[in-house]
Amino acid sequence: MDIREAYLNFFASKGHEIIPSAPLVPNDATLLFTNAGMVPFKSIFTGEVPRPTPPIRTSCQTCIRAGGKHNDLDNVGYTARHHTFFEMLGNFSFGEYFKKDAIAYAWEFVTQVLKLPKDRLYVTVHESDDEAFALWEQHIAKERIYRFGDHDNFWQMGDTGPCGPCSEIFYDQGGEHFNTPEDYMGGDGDRFLEIWNLVFMQYERSSDGKLTPLPKPSIDTGMGLERVTAIMEGKFSNYDSSLFMPLIEEVAKLCGKPYAYESGASYRVISDHIRSVTFLLAQGTTFDKEGRGYVLRRILRRAIRHGYLLGIKEPFMYRLVDKVCEL
Repeated sequence: MDIREAYLNFFASKGHEIIPSAPLVPNDATLLFTNAGMVPFKSIFTGEVPRPTPPIRTSCQTCIRAGGKHNDLDNVGYTARHHTFFEMLGNFSFGEYFKKDAIAYAWEFVTQVLKLPKDRLYVTVHESDDEAFALWEQHIAKERIYRFGDHDNFWQMGDTGPCGPCSEIFYDQGGEHFNTPEDYMGGDGDRFLEIWNLVFMQYERSSDGKLTPLPKPSIDTGMGLERVTAIMEGKFSNYDSSLFMPLIEEVAKLCGKPYAYESGASYRVISDHIRSVTFLLAQGTTFDKEGRGYVLRRILRRAIRHGYLLGIKEPFMYRLVDKVCEL
C-alpha cells in the first residue's frame, strides 16, 4: 500500500482539497522551519486571511524539527522514532467540521483503510474534554480511552499562535515485544506508539500566555508517515522500514561494514540527516553561522562526524543524494 496516496485519496473522497507540501522554510519569522502540517495554514486558523474554498484540505507535509522549541537532534539515531526530517500526513478544517467528524474520519481510516486491528488501538483526550471522550465512546470501548493533562494532550505550534486540546491515537505493538516498567499507556516506553494527533484548534495564545477563542473552531491533524509505515511493515523501529533501510544499506556500502541495529546508531544518524540536508539545500537554505543556515551546518557536521566513526574519512554525503531522490 502507498500510504501517502491512500491517505490523500481517502480525505479527497470526503471533500478535502489535496494541497502539495509547502516549503520547509516558512514565511513566518517565529519559526525556523515548517515543523508541522498546519504551519502553512496558520494565518487561516487565526482569521488573518479568509477561509479557502473548500474550507477543508489534506496534505503530506515535509517537516524539520532540529532547532528552536521542537528540537530532536540529539536523540536522532539513538531512538526508534526521532528524526530531523519527516513527513506529516494531515487533514484540516477551517471552521467547517470539528471534533465529531475529525474523530469519525480518523477511526474509519485507521480501521478500514489501514485495517489496523481494533484490539491494538487506544486513544487519549485532554482531561477536561468530556465532549471528545463521549464522541470516542461511539467507536471504541471507554476502557481504551485515557485522559491526560496539558503536557500530553494540549498542542501548540510554538510559544504563541493557534493551539487547543488534542486527542491521540495509539497502537499497541505488543507486550510480547516490549516489557519494561515504562511500557504502559502514558509511559515513556515504546510499546504504545502514538500514530495520529487530532488537534482541536480552539484558541490563539498571545505572548503573555492569554488564550483567546479562535473565530471558528478548527481541526488540525498530524499522522507521522514514518511511524505508520513501520507499523504496516511489522517493524518496531522507523529505521527498519522501507523509508530508511535503502539509505542505511548505502551507508554500509560506503564504509564497507555490515549494519547491525544494536551498534548501528551512526548508520541511522546519516540516513536521517542526509534527508534534511538534501531537502534544505534543494530549497535554497545555505550554510551560515546563525539561524537556519547554522542548523543546516550542524546537521551536516553531525552526519560527517558519524561517518568518521564508521571509518569514512573522505567526502561521502553527496553520494547518498540520488538514493534520497529515488525514495
